[in-house]
Amino acid sequence: MARGINRLTGADLRRTKSGLFCDGEGLWLQVSVAANGARRNRSWVFRYTRAGRTREMGLGSLNTLQLAEARERARKCRQLLLDGIDPLEARNSERAAKAAESMKQITFEAAANAFISAHRHEWRSQVHAAQWPSSLRKHIYPTLGKMPVAQIDTPLVLKALQPIWAAVPETASRLRGRIESILDWATVSGYRAGDNPARWGGHLEHLLAAPSKRQVEHLAAMPWREMPAFMAKLRAIDTIPARAFEFVILCGSRRDEVRKATWNEIDFTTATWTIPAARMKGGEPHRVPLSPRCVAILRDMQAARKNDFIFLGQDGHLGKGAFGQIIRRLSYDGQVTLHGFRATLRTWSSEATGFAHEVCERALAHAVGSKTQRSYERGDQFGKRRRLMEAWALYLAKPAPVGATVTELMRPSA
Repeated sequence: MARGINRLTGADLRRTKSGLFCDGEGLWLQVSVAANGARRNRSWVFRYTRAGRTREMGLGSLNTLQLAEARERARKCRQLLLDGIDPLEARNSERAAKAAESMKQITFEAAANAFISAHRHEWRSQVHAAQWPSSLRKHIYPTLGKMPVAQIDTPLVLKALQPIWAAVPETASRLRGRIESILDWATVSGYRAGDNPARWGGHLEHLLAAPSKRQVEHLAAMPWREMPAFMAKLRAIDTIPARAFEFVILCGSRRDEVRKATWNEIDFTTATWTIPAARMKGGEPHRVPLSPRCVAILRDMQAARKNDFIFLGQDGHLGKGAFGQIIRRLSYDGQVTLHGFRATLRTWSSEATGFAHEVCERALAHAVGSKTQRSYERGDQFGKRRRLMEAWALYLAKPAPVGATVTELMRPSA
């Protein structure tokens, strides 16, 4: 073995005996042998003394670092010592900084999940809470999901929003707000810095059409004068989906409110259907007065009861596409929508009856008045709504003859 620096040779690197073998200037080859002698590990160690204390710093395995590479690493360690820097502490600090930086590289999807988890309890209903992840998965994650939040900028936000901005403006506007909230959370949490690229005021408002300026396309609704004839056709279909469809129209309800209705929500004694807050769009429970025809439908469904759901289907409850099939079967595809029948009810109640605006709006579970007004008005005008819904059921049950005029119903007493 040569004296001084660079002492080791190729033969020394093949040593089989355990021990430390010096190459000079702090670089050592460490050879260790397993207890059974079957395995030998050879690695590089840099040994140095600082403040009277001898320290050892592993440089790597001989399988990874050849002799020349190990000598170069040892040389850099000696340079640090010359500058008054402890090489082991410097490496540990560098690794810690990289680990901290790595922790900040969370993806947009991970940030969204953390935001949803933190705020879920604040949201008005479980339906609303479920809309967040489902809408993000469908529209936003394909573009932003795997991106580190620190790298998301305005072009990426636009790339995610533009495909749906004109097609589904209301959904797109909500999603923009959700992206903004998630990125705000990421900034406060230390995962990103700078302005929020999803903010509207003074930013995206200059790049995207304002939601209020876009034309709203209303869902197709049937004129109310055509409803009796339509209901006659609907009642002629003897299936569970047809009865559920009829129940939707009679109650002025939304699709999923009826599709997932359960028997424990029905009170036959008072002819009342109470929809729990978790299944209401507004996040508040809603009482629906049941007309005699609604009660008759429920009695028919009771005869075929198999589980907790009123309207049975392959998934336990009726499937989402069942109502669309009925519309196509009656040859109204493209002319009407299920949700449009709520508008039909509202138009009929305004044009053909004398019921007050508040009663008609509450029948559709719409909020009436300002938040302050609603805090003082605790009633839901249930009795008046019952008379409205019974009048609606009577109107639907009596097809008007051709050329008949429509007589306005008498204004109900207070």
